[in-house]
Amino acid sequence: MITTKNRLEDLQRTCEVLQQLNPPPFEVLITADGCSDNTVNLIKHHYPQFKLIVNQTGQGSVASRAKMMQIAQGDLVLALDDDSYPEQLDCISSLINFFESRPKVAVVHFPQRTDEYPETLGQTEFGKEYSTRSFANSGACLRRDIYLQLPGFEGEFFHMYEEPDYALQCVGAGYEVLLTPIITIRHHYSTKSRASFRGHHQHARNEFWSTVMRCPMPQALLIVLYRIFSQARFITQRQGLNGLLQEPVWWWQAMQKLPYFLKKRQPLTWERYSAWLSLP
Repeated sequence: MITTKNRLEDLQRTCEVLQQLNPPPFEVLITADGCSDNTVNLIKHHYPQFKLIVNQTGQGSVASRAKMMQIAQGDLVLALDDDSYPEQLDCISSLINFFESRPKVAVVHFPQRTDEYPETLGQTEFGKEYSTRSFANSGACLRRDIYLQLPGFEGEFFHMYEEPDYALQCVGAGYEVLLTPIITIRHHYSTKSRASFRGHHQHARNEFWSTVMRCPMPQALLIVLYRIFSQARFITQRQGLNGLLQEPVWWWQAMQKLPYFLKKRQPLTWERYSAWLSLP
C-alpha cells in the first residue's frame, strides 16, 4: 500500500518496480491524497491493474493508510512510500515464508538504502534482526489479522508517529515488531512536500496524543512532561531559539484535540508500556 501527494515522478518509478515483482502482489493499493498534479491520470492510464483510492481533499497519510489496511484483501500488507520500493524482486516469497514461521510477529521492517543517509547507499551488511519500538511505513510488512484486532493507525494524527503508536499497541498485546535484513528497501527520500517545522510539530503533537491514549497513570503525567521537554530540546538543538519559540504551535494543537484522545484512552499496564520504552 502506498499513499502519495503530488510526487508523480517518484510514484511512477516505484510503480515500475512493483510491476516487476515475481511472484506479483495479490493487489496494489494506492491512495492519491489531495493530489493536484497528474497522479490520478497516471495510475488510471498506465497502471489500471492497481486499485486507486482518491481523496479529493487531503485526509493525511495516516488516515489513508488506515483505510487501506481496512480494505486490503491480503493477509500481509507491504507498506511503502511513493519514493521507496523493495530491492529484491522475489521479496513476496521471502515475506510469506518469514511470517509463516513467526506467528507472534505483527510487523517486520527492513534496512533502507536511502538518499537521506548517503552512507547507506553502498552498504551491504545490515546485521542481525532485533526487536524495535517503531518502524517506517516506507518499508514494512504488517500482518493484517493482528492489525484488525488492535486500534490501528489513528487517523487524527494526519501525518507522522503512527508507526511507534502502532508498535506500542503490538507490544502491549504481546506481539513482536522486528527489524530484519531478509530484504532491503531503496528509499529515494524525495525532499518534495517535506517541511521541517511542520513535520516536527506533527511528530511532537502525535507523540503527546499517543501518550495520553496508551500510558497508565500516574506515569503518564511524567512521560508527558518529559516528551514536551525532549521535543523542545530537540528543536532548539536543530533550529536554535527560533525553533523553541515555535513550540507553542503544537502545544495548542495538542490541547484542542485533548478531549477526543482522553475519550479514546485505553492505557496499557506499566509493565507493557515500559517494555516498549526499553526497546531500541
